[in-house]
Amino acid sequence: MSTPTRRRPSPAVYRRRRLVALLLALLVIGGIVAAVIALWRPGQSAPSTGGTPSASHSASSSAPTAAPSDAPAPTEQTSSATEPAASPTPEASPGIAACSTSGISVLAVTDKDSYGAGELPKLSITLSNTSDHPCLINVGTATQSFVITSGADTWWRSTDCQSESSDQVVQLAAGQTVSSVTPVVWDRTRSSVDTCGSSRPPAPSGYFHLQVSIGGIQAADTGMFQLR
Repeated sequence: MSTPTRRRPSPAVYRRRRLVALLLALLVIGGIVAAVIALWRPGQSAPSTGGTPSASHSASSSAPTAAPSDAPAPTEQTSSATEPAASPTPEASPGIAACSTSGISVLAVTDKDSYGAGELPKLSITLSNTSDHPCLINVGTATQSFVITSGADTWWRSTDCQSESSDQVVQLAAGQTVSSVTPVVWDRTRSSVDTCGSSRPPAPSGYFHLQVSIGGIQAADTGMFQLR
């Protein structure tokens, strides 16, 4: 008895089998995707909670906009705090004292040591604060005095015929030195309060001394010069 020959499937059968297998694979993949989506659906509440910080952020960002309305109150507190500085107490900012004789050095100055015939001496004052602190002093013409003597004889005073005078209080820093801006010119004559509008006798040749004072402080030494 002969064994029957086994017939091989046709190509069409192979194609149908492959198509069925592909459909089954797609169904399996679709089921897996659906299961994953179903598992993640409860977790969608997490993004909703993530939206809460954004809402709180918007609320916090709106808070600074309210700050400008509150700004005037701190401004008023700041201005009231600075008021004491505008009017300091004597303890917080002590006043500057007047210059004392012990802390001021006054020097009589002439532009030359010797003057020929017809040359007029120019007289000045140099003032120095020798103390360690600033002080106030009146350097106006009302407090300036120039006196020229020869031996015991007083020849000329700047105050004898002074028509106008003024006060000028200035502050001298510690160690500061100042000098007269415009010197006083002596006309080489004898002065007195009675000869301001008349001719006066001229000074002879010889040695003279200049004595000065300013702000009530007199120079310790005189300045000597010669008229030829």
